[in-house]
Amino acid sequence: MGEPFFARLQRRIEQVESLLCVGLDPHPEMLTNPSAAAARAFCLRLIASTAQHACAFKVNVAFFEVWGADGWAALKQVVEAVPEDIPVILDAKRGDIASTAEAYARAAFETLGADALTVNPYLGGDALAPLMDSAEKGVFLLCKTSNPGSEDLQGQPAADGAPFYMKVAQKAVRWNARGNLGLVVGATDPAALAAVREVAPELWILAPGVGAQGGDLRAALEAGLWEDGSGMIVPVSRAIAGAQDPAQAAGALRESIQEQRGKRVGRAARLDTRFALADALLEAGCIQFGAFVLKSGLTSPIYIDLRRLIGYPRLMRQVARAYAPLLELLQYDRLAALPYAALPIGTAVALALDQPLVYPRKEIKVYGTRAAVEGDFKKGETAVLIDDLATGGESKFEAIARLEGAGLVVRDVVVLIDREGGGKERLARAGYRLHAVFRLGELIDHWERRGSINASQAAAVREFLAGVAPAQSPA
Repeated sequence: MGEPFFARLQRRIEQVESLLCVGLDPHPEMLTNPSAAAARAFCLRLIASTAQHACAFKVNVAFFEVWGADGWAALKQVVEAVPEDIPVILDAKRGDIASTAEAYARAAFETLGADALTVNPYLGGDALAPLMDSAEKGVFLLCKTSNPGSEDLQGQPAADGAPFYMKVAQKAVRWNARGNLGLVVGATDPAALAAVREVAPELWILAPGVGAQGGDLRAALEAGLWEDGSGMIVPVSRAIAGAQDPAQAAGALRESIQEQRGKRVGRAARLDTRFALADALLEAGCIQFGAFVLKSGLTSPIYIDLRRLIGYPRLMRQVARAYAPLLELLQYDRLAALPYAALPIGTAVALALDQPLVYPRKEIKVYGTRAAVEGDFKKGETAVLIDDLATGGESKFEAIARLEGAGLVVRDVVVLIDREGGGKERLARAGYRLHAVFRLGELIDHWERRGSINASQAAAVREFLAGVAPAQSPA
């Protein structure tokens, strides 16, 4: 099995320190003469002059198809001319029933040798499946496009009032079982870009519209980038191809993008620290991969056992420090650790931050004080609930009921890992906010990129998460 598409893209981004995707759009008015040969020559010159600045090339198929068989031959030659270490995205916006999609996949990935394809989501998941069959090949799903007419359908409200493009983004998260699905979201609408990033935090975004279409580069990057300054690529074609010096134009755009990425250096540094902790958790056996029967009866390909932390005092201190940035943003009087797994973690956090700790008992004592909540507190004080994991949220509600029954106010829950099983949404509907040091999905992405787990292990966890999340979330 070859390298996954997005791992290859990330490697290229790191190699050239660029999120610039150079568009190869041989518009007729830009050619020396109206022919397939001229279109090919136009693109070859652009590849040669801008490759040093490009994280990828995006080839617009329509400008070749217009020349018939000669155009198709020229398109193949253009794809082959791109240096091997630079991914090629075929901008064809395909989408049809499954049997036709299989033919589109063979044409794009086998005949032409492209690495990724833009695809229309309108026919649904079964039409996408043949195009996403291999993790080595990427798919960018049209979500919120950069043209003004995108509002005609993409911006229309669905039954719950959310725009249709948000439904596409939500579906894409579930369809991304192999980790090779990204989204196309126009840089011309930063608000939509930010909204999509909120519901699809782990998906890569292709953000067209900078340059001739007037998209605001700074606003788009602010809305779409991951905290580590990645997760998004910016395709630009006419602003580069139409410049007097395309190489200089590409370099200037690359530098502008890098400047915006640089503003996130502080956050990136914190992310590096977080992921160092993630790697330490894996090495300590707190996360294991295999086949595990859960309390619910489901068989999971991953098991998280944070009780092991008590045997690793240095790691426990790292965990305690990881809670601190989230807690610093909250107003509270007491920490409240949920027994049993979170009691050692809560104690470590309390010691690290010099904050008082209470905990709700699982069983109320029938002797002595008969306290439901242990520790010193006053009624009306605010407690933030500390736990190790969040899945469906059931244990959180039990603990919150004990704390509130004793007169404490609870608004926030902080965990080390959100298993993304619907707990955050369920808590939110009840008026509580869940904060997590890690989301399980981002951990899987990180470990796969690092090579700590293989693609099949990552895919198995993603498929499991996609299957259990709806079941854990009430209708």
